[in-house]
Amino acid sequence: MAKRDFYEVLGVARGASAEEIKKAYRKKAKELHPDSNKDNPNAEAGFKEVNEAYDVLKDDTRKAAYDRFGHAAFEGGMGGGGPRGGRGGYGQQGDFASAFSDVFEDLFGDFMGGRGGGPGRQRAQRGSDLRYNLRVSLEEAFTGAHKSITVPTSVSCADCSGTGAAGGAEPQSCPTCSGMGKVRAQQGFFTVERTCPTCSGLGQTIKNPCKSCHGAGRVEKDRALSVNIPAGVETGTRIRLAGEGEAGMRGGPPGDLYIFIEVHEHPLFQRDGVNLFCRVPVAMTTAALGGEVEVPTIDGGRSRVKVPSGAQTGKHMRLRGKGMPALRGGGVGDMLIEIAVETPVNLTSRQKELLREFEQLSKDNNPEGSSFFSKVRSFWDGMKG
Repeated sequence: MAKRDFYEVLGVARGASAEEIKKAYRKKAKELHPDSNKDNPNAEAGFKEVNEAYDVLKDDTRKAAYDRFGHAAFEGGMGGGGPRGGRGGYGQQGDFASAFSDVFEDLFGDFMGGRGGGPGRQRAQRGSDLRYNLRVSLEEAFTGAHKSITVPTSVSCADCSGTGAAGGAEPQSCPTCSGMGKVRAQQGFFTVERTCPTCSGLGQTIKNPCKSCHGAGRVEKDRALSVNIPAGVETGTRIRLAGEGEAGMRGGPPGDLYIFIEVHEHPLFQRDGVNLFCRVPVAMTTAALGGEVEVPTIDGGRSRVKVPSGAQTGKHMRLRGKGMPALRGGGVGDMLIEIAVETPVNLTSRQKELLREFEQLSKDNNPEGSSFFSKVRSFWDGMKG
């Protein structure tokens, strides 16, 4: 059966550019690939025909020969042993794989690390970022603080200056991958790229590894660091220390250290953003008659708060400017005082007698209680009806 014209196979005109030929080939190769046409027995033959055509037309020299002599250019006497010095014809699997891998690499090379790299592109690797959880008191969060911490990390090896080679010698290009860090293997119609097993993707090998770091270029060590805690931090605040993470491989740049703040709970104050809450017990007599109570503030000071007569449990009073500072400026919050009227306990006989007398005299002085029990009576009357 006579071979079809290669331009007809790809569906392009004879004057088509190299880019137009490549684009047409991509489309045809995807349409006819055997893996996508398992129910079509003619797909494999069509796929081979497309690869055969592209293998010739993508090469300027062979394309010129084909344009002049047609298929005869690659048959006995005209072109020798076939394309790429093969055994004649275009049906060899290696030719298909070679042709298809060029386009496959062009399509997916950025994801596979195919093109755009170069020998030694992975020689230096950035170090990993580290996380450190730091607990501080509410007082330290209020004023800010300087903390000394010890971080277990990897640092550049001093004996080899981070190169990984004894004496600080320069590593050599990997003989297996020629410094690319990746090797290719032919599998059917595809060329599969994987990390070089000899150099683990670094592109370099070390003939005489450093005895201190065993060729890694870094060693494990505890580092003492001083951390500045700004005023206003709260649980979840993250502080970044650039370059204080793990050292990079083979002299690569270090990673960063991220410090996550956790603020201790306080026995007196509860925090809500920049505001503080403090629950203050008040004697029953003070709540009834009115008076003053002394309350603490987060800065270590004291403030006197006036309690109005008849104050009830849950009443709030505000101390402006006595809360937490906002992180990175932005003012200071308030402190809210919550009254908790305290019932006396362990009464003497005389105290009980006075309270009973007081009860008899103050039946009409409890507005909230009177209102509540009035509603209760209405509820019961409604249930009876």
